[in-house]
Amino acid sequence: MSHLFEVYPLYDIEPVKAHGSYLWDKNGVEYLDLYGGHAVISVGHCHPDYVARLTQQLSAISFYSNSVQIPLQEELAQKLGKLSGYPDYKLFLCNSGAEANENALKLASFHTGRTKVVSFTKSFHGRTAGAVAVTDNPSIVAPVNYKEHVHFLPFNDVEALETGITDEVAAVIVEGIQGVGGIQVCTTEFLQALRRRCDETGAVLILDSVQCGYGRTGKFFSHQFSGIAPDMMTMAKGMGNGFPIAGVLISPKFKASFGLLGTTFGGNHLACSAGIAVLDIIKNEGLIENAAKMGDYLFEGIRKLGGYKDLRGRGLMIGIEFEFPVKEFRNKLLFEHKIFTGVAGAHTLRLLPSLALSQKEADLFLAAYADCLKAFHQPALKEA
Repeated sequence: MSHLFEVYPLYDIEPVKAHGSYLWDKNGVEYLDLYGGHAVISVGHCHPDYVARLTQQLSAISFYSNSVQIPLQEELAQKLGKLSGYPDYKLFLCNSGAEANENALKLASFHTGRTKVVSFTKSFHGRTAGAVAVTDNPSIVAPVNYKEHVHFLPFNDVEALETGITDEVAAVIVEGIQGVGGIQVCTTEFLQALRRRCDETGAVLILDSVQCGYGRTGKFFSHQFSGIAPDMMTMAKGMGNGFPIAGVLISPKFKASFGLLGTTFGGNHLACSAGIAVLDIIKNEGLIENAAKMGDYLFEGIRKLGGYKDLRGRGLMIGIEFEFPVKEFRNKLLFEHKIFTGVAGAHTLRLLPSLALSQKEADLFLAAYADCLKAFHQPALKEA
């Protein structure tokens, strides 16, 4: 009898129904979802417009290859360009964040003719060969994953860029906010210095926006707080609200040619329908503005309650670091308060809720957070 190859530790919870920011398990227990399956649920579970769009598309045609006309791809590209503020950038569609980063790195190498790549400490860019090579986690880099071309610089260290990025570098890849690395936010000074140094050396600047993009921070891309324009942006997670879709937004300075990049499933009819539905909902319901508003509300509430070592992030991408390992704190939130959250390392609680999060749902978390602080004997801080 065959079984799954066990690579994930699993909670003994089986969700069978979802709507908005809530899940229900097979026993009918309701959970508040403040993690969205690693930031994937962007517009809420089973949004009626999303369900209707995919159902309609599934009844018509679900897939054909990129050898035929698929107007949905152009519609997605145009709406994404307009809503994101990059209408002149071109879109390459694929299936996952790792695949998006692979193709961005490949295109940068084609464009520059160079091989070296600069990444940063505590980075995470995916598990496929090229993406994992630029990920700062030796435990998931297999011997077959060639990585001698990659140099890691200290994150948010402006001075290190001068000598670390040379005219031998094809690409510099960085997350606007590191997710797995602990919700570490790129400073404006750092991103602006990165842009200048890449311009000086001819290196391609890639902003990995797989987790911190798609409106999560209160702007479409987190780097837009710093006023820079990357050469490429990669995206996935919230792009399809649960349907696998990813993409690379590519500056006009890159020239396409047939066969340069390719994919079998990328940009299929169902994926594009999911992507279009997400963009329409984000726009029509003002979810980027809501992410900013509710993010401010949560940050203010958490600051008032205190009990943490550090509070980081932007919008609805929040990291709460404690002095103690966070595993039991997270378990108390899940099993006693029925709230899903995530972690980023041993000491940081990670919140990645739907961009449609309401104040009522935020208040439920804040009340549960306060209760957990008492259980862990964490003294409240004075209100700022």
